[in-house]
Amino acid sequence: MADFFNTPGGIAIIILAQVLAVVAFVMISLLFLVYGDRKIWAAVQMRRGPNVVGVYGLLQSVADALKYVVKEVVIPAGADRTVFILAPLTSFVLAMIAWAVIPFNDGWVLSDINVAILYVFAVSSLEVYGVIMGGWASNSKYPFLGSLRSAAQMISYEVSIGLIIIGVILSTGSMNFGAIVQAQDGNLGLFNWYWLPHFPMVFLFFISALAETNRPPFDLPEAESELVAGYQVEYSATPFLLFMAGEYIAIFLMCALTTLLFFGGWLSPIPGLPDGVLWMVAKMAFFFFLFAMVKAITPRYRYDQLMRLGWKVFLPFSLAWVVFVAFAAKFDWFWGAYARWSVGG
Repeated sequence: MADFFNTPGGIAIIILAQVLAVVAFVMISLLFLVYGDRKIWAAVQMRRGPNVVGVYGLLQSVADALKYVVKEVVIPAGADRTVFILAPLTSFVLAMIAWAVIPFNDGWVLSDINVAILYVFAVSSLEVYGVIMGGWASNSKYPFLGSLRSAAQMISYEVSIGLIIIGVILSTGSMNFGAIVQAQDGNLGLFNWYWLPHFPMVFLFFISALAETNRPPFDLPEAESELVAGYQVEYSATPFLLFMAGEYIAIFLMCALTTLLFFGGWLSPIPGLPDGVLWMVAKMAFFFFLFAMVKAITPRYRYDQLMRLGWKVFLPFSLAWVVFVAFAAKFDWFWGAYARWSVGG
């Protein structure tokens, strides 16, 4: 049996099993993310939330998914049928394949490549095409306007996210997520993590992640009062489910990136406690809780405010931070906090 797994067929089976394990984790997490999202909103608004299907309403997300699957797929008469169907598939598949380079523990990664950050950037930059395709193929002005808003918004805040991550790359000397986490390992526990030397960028990254994933208060492509439901207004049943699933998967990916880049990934916050995958999952769940709380307690921005914030505040600030980190790493300022190449590279 051991010899079989060294053959091309055996290797293919191992890779397939690893892919299925990652897909299963993300999809099962998705069910509980939607449930947790709704429960958190309900708690803030002092109501019960999902509480009927299953114990404490835990199976409500499963029931909703089944409802979408069994409903009829309605395609508008004037829509481009091929592009209309491909749009939600594009959003879902691109959101899913980004997880191929996300490590959950030391060595627990589907594809441990040295340019993992570039891979995530390449995939996330393509996700905007699913939104544009959905808006354009619907053959209606409201979805098209929503897709244009989303494209401008996602591109604007990807620039800020990219510059923020460049600062982390400069500190580590590597674009591999495993190396970035190893560079944050030390005897001081959570005080060795990058959130401390890169403290201002943690807030900018979190806010940019909200805008990148169209989450409130930046859910302007889906602003019901202005555009009915944005680029997905003409979608129903399974295509709408794929759009929604792709959005939540992208949100969970941003939680994973925040954990890996600034909060030590799978490292324990307290020296002496063992590291492991549970720390990684717990940190991701905490940041998703923050995503949900922001939606529950903040009012929606105007579109011009969102664009002004991205281009006139975040972009100059993040660019200045890259310059600062470059000098700090080059001249070894702050006791080497910004230059950890010997550890991470």
